[in-house]
Amino acid sequence: MASPIIESPVHDAVDQLIADQEKVFLARQPRSTEMIGRASEHLAGGATSNWQIAQPQAVWMSHGAGSKVYDVDGTEYVDMHGGYGASIAGHAHPAIVEAVSRQVRRGTHFAQPTEDAIWIAGELARRFDLPLWRFANSGTEATMDAVHLARSVTGRDLIIKVEGCYHGHHDSVEVSVLPEADQVGPRDHPTGVPGNSGIPAAIRDLVVVVGFNDPDAVARALAEHRGEVAAMIVEPVMMNAGIIPPDVGYLAAIRELLHAEGALLIYDEVKTGFTTGPGGVTAMSGVVPDIICLAKALGGGIAVAAIGGSTTVMSAIADGRYEQVGTFNGNPLAMAATRATLAEVLTPAAYARMASLAERLRGALEATTAEHGYGWHVVSVGAKGCVTFTREPVHDFRDFLQIDDRLGHLHWLMQHNGGVFLPPWGKVEQWLLSVQHDEADVDRFAANFARLASAVAA
Repeated sequence: MASPIIESPVHDAVDQLIADQEKVFLARQPRSTEMIGRASEHLAGGATSNWQIAQPQAVWMSHGAGSKVYDVDGTEYVDMHGGYGASIAGHAHPAIVEAVSRQVRRGTHFAQPTEDAIWIAGELARRFDLPLWRFANSGTEATMDAVHLARSVTGRDLIIKVEGCYHGHHDSVEVSVLPEADQVGPRDHPTGVPGNSGIPAAIRDLVVVVGFNDPDAVARALAEHRGEVAAMIVEPVMMNAGIIPPDVGYLAAIRELLHAEGALLIYDEVKTGFTTGPGGVTAMSGVVPDIICLAKALGGGIAVAAIGGSTTVMSAIADGRYEQVGTFNGNPLAMAATRATLAEVLTPAAYARMASLAERLRGALEATTAEHGYGWHVVSVGAKGCVTFTREPVHDFRDFLQIDDRLGHLHWLMQHNGGVFLPPWGKVEQWLLSVQHDEADVDRFAANFARLASAVAA
């Protein structure tokens, strides 16, 4: 049975507000409209990813500089989309431009290792307290390797996965990513719902779904499938349903439960790694997993990923029991960008600056919600943040399902029309700060949010 929508200050007029804002949105982007028409002839769906298609239309971009991006109509935006978390360096950061330019002149691909890979692996080992590393090209590749590696090491097939978490688009994790309320089944035994078409039932049967922040569910899953579970994969801060932090003790509890049954703990820090702090949630929590997956912010805007693990786990790669391969793994261009990002961009001073901006933004948003008495929750961790448009805190995906998504969409439209670029589907995730943002950037976001709050109250 579907859960009731949590009561919020949304009246029927919000639909009219959305319609009005969509008209403004479209009027600002005639060239995007034109490009969608041209693209539809040879680009399936008129875009290069389904995640680029939003209502009322996709935004076609021209370029970025510093904290700003510019669409093909020449409109400037404060970029708090951040490429879904990849652009923590902002755009055209001098250190990354210099590193990539230098490497382009020296060669872009060898399918052989380069010296930068040694430095990066050592730096990741220092930051995440895991000794051995390999590289890949995307978060999807990293989590795919992590799942395969866990199965190889344990000799088991089943994976425990958290309901509502996204771990990439390979078969093993395309289960219960964003299921609808009428699909999820009972809370104590969630239904494994395919996250896309083309996912065979035989694959879904290898995934045991549990709720977030529920160690009892993990204990129950392990007991019901004793000796069959290879690993549990989890975002240590859930980032696919707004932002949901772990309860105190949750991460340590599930690691203990898994290890007691001979299973491994995999952290998907593709979104949280570097955006939440220099060593991600791993360093913040002090709970080190057996395997960790990194991507997005790691390369400062260049495609790269990494898989780290304990000596016991990664020995399966070293001795050939598991072949972790990829033509572009450790690509010299990606390694040059990654080294520059870690050494010159994501410095202690940069993190201090982003923390100050995050505090400034959060304070302004909380003041606005308090002024109107909405009780909305501002949730932030490091450079990432969102507004949860409900009076009740969100503890897991079931809570998230109850939120009226119209407010998120209206917020996205009003931010866009007010010169701030955010990911679409504002209910899911909202902003990323970069090392190149300043006070004026976050103040523009806060002003647009205040306009939203006033409009909804009218």
